[in-house]
Amino acid sequence: MHMFVGFLTAPLREWSLEKIVEWASENRFKGLEVLVSPTIKHVDVNRVLAGGAGEVKRLFHERDLKISGLAFYSIRILEDEGEQNFLLKVIEAASALDVGVVCTLSGGPVKGKDKMQTLREDFPRVFSPIVDAAREHGLKIALENWYATNLQGLDHFQAAFESIPDKTLGLNFDPSHLFWQQIDYIEAVYRFGERIYHTHAKDTEILPFKLRYVGVLGRGWWRYRIPGWGGINWRSYITALREVGYKHVLSIEHEDPFFSPEDGLISGLRFLEGLLLST
Repeated sequence: MHMFVGFLTAPLREWSLEKIVEWASENRFKGLEVLVSPTIKHVDVNRVLAGGAGEVKRLFHERDLKISGLAFYSIRILEDEGEQNFLLKVIEAASALDVGVVCTLSGGPVKGKDKMQTLREDFPRVFSPIVDAAREHGLKIALENWYATNLQGLDHFQAAFESIPDKTLGLNFDPSHLFWQQIDYIEAVYRFGERIYHTHAKDTEILPFKLRYVGVLGRGWWRYRIPGWGGINWRSYITALREVGYKHVLSIEHEDPFFSPEDGLISGLRFLEGLLLST
């Protein structure tokens, strides 16, 4: 199995799952990271658990598409028991759909604590039973390293994995969040490669003229782009992923303000496909 290009379905949240799958297949994508929540019904978790897994699997099989992961992103996961219970249902649904990865967030700092304290105390209390459930279902939990969550720097990655050593827990690795912080995203791949279970393909553009004016603590000097439109070295990144044995999706997370949902996803696909063929 080799790396393949897919995308997070968030930009197409107004479309039906059938329309997304048809469009993705017609445009040569190989996988979808399907966004789920109590309100987003691209995949209705309750319906899947009530016996509806077969129809979803048939839909993807007929179009030769994979579900690279079910994705439930909530920064309040550590404080909200209802969202913790929903994530447990997402794990059950992923198992019913034969999906091997559930993507989520590590939550934000709990009130009165910094990120490191939260990772040492609240994170293992909440996520240990979630990780146990995933392991029992034969799945991986992949935490996206969004800077606003508890996984901001590599020291936080390390603390999370020390708090929960179980290798069921890993990363939905997103280099875009590390790049503008001046964290070495290539070294991070080598350091944490065995814990990378999913990856977001999102670029970041630095605007030096704005950075010189507002400074690193200011706003507006960096922005997210489609792969190829920012400063990330995608050849080096893909090479590093290959060297650590990663063989799953490059999931385009489209947050680029200059492209429509469809145009941005297709632009990212063409760029990444060319690199997968040449690196």
